[in-house]
Amino acid sequence: MRKIRRKYKRPKRPWDSGRIEEEGKMLREFGLRRKREIWRAESIVREFRRRARDLIAVKDEEKTKILLDKLVGLGLIEKGQDLEQVLALGVNDILNRRLQTLVLKKGFASSIKEARQKIAHGHVHIGGRRTKFASYIVPVEKERMIRVEGGKR
Repeated sequence: MRKIRRKYKRPKRPWDSGRIEEEGKMLREFGLRRKREIWRAESIVREFRRRARDLIAVKDEEKTKILLDKLVGLGLIEKGQDLEQVLALGVNDILNRRLQTLVLKKGFASSIKEARQKIAHGHVHIGGRRTKFASYIVPVEKERMIRVEGGKR
């Protein structure tokens, strides 16, 4: 049987008031359900930045190209940028690429909460396939395939 592992790490200082306020703003801005979603995005960014630091130290061209192509495909960096830009990534960059945020930006929903609800109820399709996960990080090539079925729009 497979062991299920966490995809995030909790903060080292759980009662840091500055961090709590910052996370509260992010929760409201991106319409997240709980702080665990922020921590998961932080883990994703942390892993990309760790890989970039290792590649800067080792100077492996093949692995560098693979990482940069992946990040360009996810829309986190622009084509032609280098590993220094990967080190500048932040949590907001990941949260801006979530399906929930893109549904709002494309005008399929009037609020971030409505976008999440449409996704959870199965009204949002990407390339003809229903997606029920608001946290899905949409690749650039699939961004134009987002459709909302049913409802007003």
